[in-house]
Amino acid sequence: MTTTSPEPLPFSRLDTAFARFLEDRATLNDAQKKAFKDIVLLLSYQHNQGHSCIVLDEDKQALVLASGLAVSASDAAATVLPLVLENNRLYLQRYWDYEHRLASATQTIANHPHRVEQLDDLLDIYFPPTEGKDWQREAARIAVQHSFSIITGGPGTGKTTTVVKILAVLQELAQEPLLIALAAPTGKAAMRLQESIGSNKSALPCSDTIKNTIPETVTTLHRLLGAKPDSPYFRHDVNHPLIHDLVVVDEASMVDLALMSKLMDALKPNARLILLGDKDQLASVESGAVLADLTQALSTHTVELKTAHRFDDNIKQLANTVNEQNAGAAWRFLNSGNEHTLLLQDDLIAYIAAQQTAYLKLIQQGADFTDVYQAFNRFQVLCSNREGKNSVADINSRVEHKLAQNGRIQIAGLWYSGRPVLVTQNNPALHLYNGDIGLCLPDKHQGGKLMVFFQRPDRSVKSYLPSRIAQCETVFAMTIHKSQGSEFEEVLIILPELINPVLTKELLYTAITRAKKTVKLVANEAVFMATIQQKVARVTGLVDKF
Repeated sequence: MTTTSPEPLPFSRLDTAFARFLEDRATLNDAQKKAFKDIVLLLSYQHNQGHSCIVLDEDKQALVLASGLAVSASDAAATVLPLVLENNRLYLQRYWDYEHRLASATQTIANHPHRVEQLDDLLDIYFPPTEGKDWQREAARIAVQHSFSIITGGPGTGKTTTVVKILAVLQELAQEPLLIALAAPTGKAAMRLQESIGSNKSALPCSDTIKNTIPETVTTLHRLLGAKPDSPYFRHDVNHPLIHDLVVVDEASMVDLALMSKLMDALKPNARLILLGDKDQLASVESGAVLADLTQALSTHTVELKTAHRFDDNIKQLANTVNEQNAGAAWRFLNSGNEHTLLLQDDLIAYIAAQQTAYLKLIQQGADFTDVYQAFNRFQVLCSNREGKNSVADINSRVEHKLAQNGRIQIAGLWYSGRPVLVTQNNPALHLYNGDIGLCLPDKHQGGKLMVFFQRPDRSVKSYLPSRIAQCETVFAMTIHKSQGSEFEEVLIILPELINPVLTKELLYTAITRAKKTVKLVANEAVFMATIQQKVARVTGLVDKF
């Protein structure tokens, strides 16, 4: 019987250069240096896969400490070296520091309870007693009684509805109106939260005076903290804290270790923090699985909402079977003939191109950007991979070609009327952030000159010359990762023909729950079943620090 060795990991040039840099400076003999380099290569690679650390056996721990480039966690505050070893976990120094600071700051705020007399009487007004456990009411109780709380639950379970009521309760209890900041990781998520806050405020059973103390403006976390151009630092930090008494962060599953650590640093003493999110969604693109780790570490500060109020029941059932890793039931559900959750039978590219007709017609008719943007965002293609067949790059290229062939768009270069673009890199100077979506349109106020229009979280519209939007890509299709925080009436999920490490049940669950009305899927049975069986398992040390 023959066996095949596993394929080598696809180390990047940066992984290799970093490992060589440390290898050259290690106080080890040649044989040890080779082994040390392999450890650093793996650490760098796994960090780029979202892990905040790697686990080492005792021999490798001893080797790392002997290199002269690593320090044990107990000495890390006094001695700064590139690597930190904590128990059996090896970190890059910066990410150990992020994790350490986040755990310390979260424990501090979590250990600050609030005693409130006759709280039930006030909760009865906002959450009238019902039969059985009212988890929204329980979430409000936890949020009022603690400076730190997490409200988790799938889409449509009422997280925003609950937090609006919590804000009203806290304002009623406050001696002076609380200064509140509402934030989300992306502009799209901020826009959705702002719409929800606005629509829920009017129904609150309180005076207009209380309603007026609840803000409706939602910003991105980067704007809230004051991102500095070309820098990983923010204007607000431990030495220059935010002025807010309470910060609410929606879509917290998207917040990576570094950003959450910096947010905690920037809170003023005695401030409150409420995190909203779906712990079953994908973890952040960057390192860590912060929301999932915090819900596990601080279960007494966490309430999970379970009743979906907004979603089509079929989408909810499909999402639940995927989340429970019941692959057989999920595949049967897709083949049951339901019109809201089904496998796509049409020609793939022709179908996608047809869905673009409405917004492209509006452009030809000279409609306002807001109407065009709304029509474009009704439908979105979500792919698992960036490259290869059925990837974002592949679908975008083929759809663009099909639309040009049908005369729907006129391509005369990179920029053309109707081109949808996704910002791929933060640009604080322009107030554009990774994940923002814009449309290239003729500007009626500038003689038809092509401009790229974006809708801000406050629903205002900003336009830029295309030459200023350097870091972007066409977005007839986007990765599932990039879709987090977004919501569409219909999504078309496209999986590759072969299984790969990117495909997990969290990825598929996240894609399904982006849809409000219809989910269509392009996938073969083997890949679909294998995707559900794979689960994200990020290596972190955050939970053990509590």
